[in-house]
Amino acid sequence: MHILIVEDDRLIAENLYDFLEACGHQCDFSATLTGARKLLAKGGIDALILDRNLPDGDGATLSRALRNEGNSLPILMLTAKDTLEDKLAGFDAGADDYLAKPFALKEVEARLLSLYRRAAGKVAPVALTFGELAFDPHTQTVQLAGQVLSLPPKSLRLVEVLLQSPGRVFSGRELESLIWGHEQTSSDNLRSVLHTVRKAMGDAHSVEIVNVHGLGYKLVSR
Repeated sequence: MHILIVEDDRLIAENLYDFLEACGHQCDFSATLTGARKLLAKGGIDALILDRNLPDGDGATLSRALRNEGNSLPILMLTAKDTLEDKLAGFDAGADDYLAKPFALKEVEARLLSLYRRAAGKVAPVALTFGELAFDPHTQTVQLAGQVLSLPPKSLRLVEVLLQSPGRVFSGRELESLIWGHEQTSSDNLRSVLHTVRKAMGDAHSVEIVNVHGLGYKLVSR
């Protein structure tokens, strides 16, 4: 995921940034609402971590503005405001989830992945293409250079996920969550699915799945 962290506490922001990047996510950071709006305007953000108390206003105003614009970006509010009234106000402003400080970093990632999957499930399926590789969500088929590849369900799901963001690095944990709905007890499961897809694609085409050492996997052109 590409995550925007809007938090004015430098230590909290750095901890979130370092942890989420170590998990294979791409992160941007802003300590203000003004900076956050500029980063959001550039596009490409998959999820938003939003504090309430910011130097130039309440994070809830940004959440409400995004919803009024029809933006369904997943929003996780992280804040010291932890009363029931505060939480209800956050949800009323359009937040998808609300986590009070202090929090566990692993829980933050787990909640973000859950919101990301939920948001992806609301989007109408569309055909995905990258070079010679194409996925049809209606027939649940993958074609490479016009030839249908014979792939089992988990392998089809892997291709679909990678085709949604060609060139983007997906961590192993993220791919497991997006394919199976949860992390796997053994990384062999993901490696087996990757092997199946790579074998079906072969070496004679212009698209491949590559390993990014220590980070994960991505779909690229040769």
